[in-house]
Amino acid sequence: MAMNEAATLSRRTFVKGSLAGLALAGAAGSALYGCAPKSEEGAKDGGAAAADEIVYSQCVVNCGGSCLLRWHVQDGKIVYAETDNVGDAAGLQARACLRGRTIRRWINSPDRLMKPMKRVGKRGEGKFEEISWDEAYQGIADALKNTIDQYGNEAVYMNYGSGVSSATSRLFPRLANLMGGYLKSYADYSTNMMQSGMPYTYGDKCNPYDSVYASSMSEAEKSDLVIMFGNSPADTRMGGANIVYDFAKVREAGAKIVNIDYRLNETSSGHPDEWLPIRTGTDAALVNAIAHELIANDQVDKEFLDKYCVGYDEDTMPESAKGQNKSYKDYIMGTGYDMVEKTPEWAAPITQIPADRIRQLAADIAAAKALFVVQGWGPQRHNNGENTSRAICMLPILTGMIGKPGTNTGMREAEPGGILGSMPKGENPVKTAINCYQWLNAADHGEQMTAAKDGVRGADKLSTGIKFLWNYGGNCISNQHSDINLVYDILQDESKLECIVVIDTVMTDSAKYADYLLPDAMRAEQMHMAANGYAEYYNGVVVGGPAQDAPGDAQKEYDIVSGIADKLGLKDDFTEGKTQEQWIEEIYKKSAEKDGNMPSWDEIKAQGHYKRELEPVIGLADFVADPAKNPLETPSGKIEIYAERLAEDAAKLELAEGDVVTPIPVFDPGYLGYGSTTDEFPLYASGFHYKSRTHSSYGGVEELNQACRQQIWINDLDAQERGIGNGDKCSVKSPVGEMLIEAKVTPRIIPGTVGIPQGAWHDADMAGDRIDKGGCINTITPYHPSPLAKGNGVHSLIVQVAKA
Repeated sequence: MAMNEAATLSRRTFVKGSLAGLALAGAAGSALYGCAPKSEEGAKDGGAAAADEIVYSQCVVNCGGSCLLRWHVQDGKIVYAETDNVGDAAGLQARACLRGRTIRRWINSPDRLMKPMKRVGKRGEGKFEEISWDEAYQGIADALKNTIDQYGNEAVYMNYGSGVSSATSRLFPRLANLMGGYLKSYADYSTNMMQSGMPYTYGDKCNPYDSVYASSMSEAEKSDLVIMFGNSPADTRMGGANIVYDFAKVREAGAKIVNIDYRLNETSSGHPDEWLPIRTGTDAALVNAIAHELIANDQVDKEFLDKYCVGYDEDTMPESAKGQNKSYKDYIMGTGYDMVEKTPEWAAPITQIPADRIRQLAADIAAAKALFVVQGWGPQRHNNGENTSRAICMLPILTGMIGKPGTNTGMREAEPGGILGSMPKGENPVKTAINCYQWLNAADHGEQMTAAKDGVRGADKLSTGIKFLWNYGGNCISNQHSDINLVYDILQDESKLECIVVIDTVMTDSAKYADYLLPDAMRAEQMHMAANGYAEYYNGVVVGGPAQDAPGDAQKEYDIVSGIADKLGLKDDFTEGKTQEQWIEEIYKKSAEKDGNMPSWDEIKAQGHYKRELEPVIGLADFVADPAKNPLETPSGKIEIYAERLAEDAAKLELAEGDVVTPIPVFDPGYLGYGSTTDEFPLYASGFHYKSRTHSSYGGVEELNQACRQQIWINDLDAQERGIGNGDKCSVKSPVGEMLIEAKVTPRIIPGTVGIPQGAWHDADMAGDRIDKGGCINTITPYHPSPLAKGNGVHSLIVQVAKA
């Protein structure tokens, strides 16, 4: 079926075919969204309008959408962007959000990096001189070789980043592996604590990106009660290639929805009856109180717990913990652990949710015929996040609402596996790995880092600190990393981290720390191929480009790494004699052969993109249907509420003072969590994802900054106490830094907590007062890796806010 015949197809309908013959969609629209300017719509010089060349591409920043873009090109230059207009407007369309529709302003920004450069000032000052590409390749090759010769391959590290992704991106590992390898990393900033905690409950393969362990959001259309913890698709996953539209259909289907969040987020903003305000970081306390009511009223599914679970009560405890009051039920009912009964009255002052409201929510859960519990990734980004993510999953576990139509496991909604491969990276001979959040410690004192204290994997300790850092398309050196002031202080000492290579498109805050700063071509400026993102309703591929030439001397990442490989005598091994375009063709053909249903290479080039529907999934359905045939990858093969293995692992850890790791999911306030405020810092604070940026991507697009102002959300009561009015400039101080930001005084946030959109670009005089004027939350977030994951618990934060 041709895509232009698909005007009446539903969202779940297979869509495939050529775009040949499609009429161009109307181009009228606001310039903010990158649509055609009026001067380009009509005839020019009294003649007919010039025919545009249509080039397919994507917005490939990490919101999970990778939404479709159609570049309109005239005379080799992008004149405007159009998004997906093929198929049913209410169905299978991957329409870009306001971010993707402004990408032309990023691509054609006057701030684009044009020339390779070498640092001449101190790290972080942003002072560089232009050099030739040959000088850059030789200098980087020499630094890389000298690092390995002097310190070994473990001293080489590729920094975490999510600024761009495609089938031929992030190529440094391929080169490093040809040289003997590099220090590996594990986890990511998005789901760090969940990746560490959830495998103890649901099994080793459980991760936030595996659809086996979670249900499709569309499955909630069959639910009568949807409980969302810190999950706002309208903020984080806005585009048509995401789940925000599926959630709209869930609402239309009539389920009662309860969105538990410290602020009235965009998903619930039009439906405030769905909002249950909660103090940030206390979700597990709420779960405990609900569990108390379910247990006290004999409303748990004991049959399910006995058959599928370990550790709910004494009946299913492992032998090593029997007779010691260590079960989950003992913890909740006050007969074990801290001997405190987790009643709604206990939880009310912690969560700021009245006890009667907790009881009502527990009664609603008990009465639900199909309970759909889903958590976003915000609740686990606290220093108690490992326990929080496991605790939220207790609601479907206790009620037996897992593996059935209309239910979910408590994880975030399902994400399908992709159909597209990527350029092979080879095998890394280095087996040692650190948590991606620990790179700064590894640069500062890596030789002191151990498995027991710092989460080093593959060895008891690191043999050396990081000496060579590669940073591609990511802003996690500083802007997206905790405690920017500490980053600056550590990286000033060049005897520690000796060489930093940054490849990017514009001068981000992280780019200022580069020793070699190299200008990258954007995906619109090269042949591009990538799969779709996290959409749970379709799989797809986009092939297109280039739409225009890269500016100045900017180069494709593939050519940059090939140039360095050439200086090392490894170019033939790295490229295998192929251009990037030839690699893309080979990757696609291999993927299509494996898949069996994708278009041919010639067809995908003509079509530009391909989409096909995916059927909804129900998390752990196979396990529930036959647990003997489909056991989980836990030691018991069952859901482990009490994780014996976690108790054993915790005994081997050297924890920081106040940090705890427990075999059952308890409420632990965590570092700078509940109870940590002081007279000096009397407010809790948390970051949140913002619709004008994906992390820090798009942070340099001024039109978006004007449309979506960077503001601190503060409740009317807290603002009045401080004499702060809406729009006032405020000072926000924490134990590690200070920032200036405009106030948004609103009842849409719970009293006692302030919220700051994450990802704004840091703007401070680091040689002066270091007060950030850009509203970057990581100016004030302490660097304290979480107990088990050693991850980024950045939402655990205390502050004072004052009128500036």
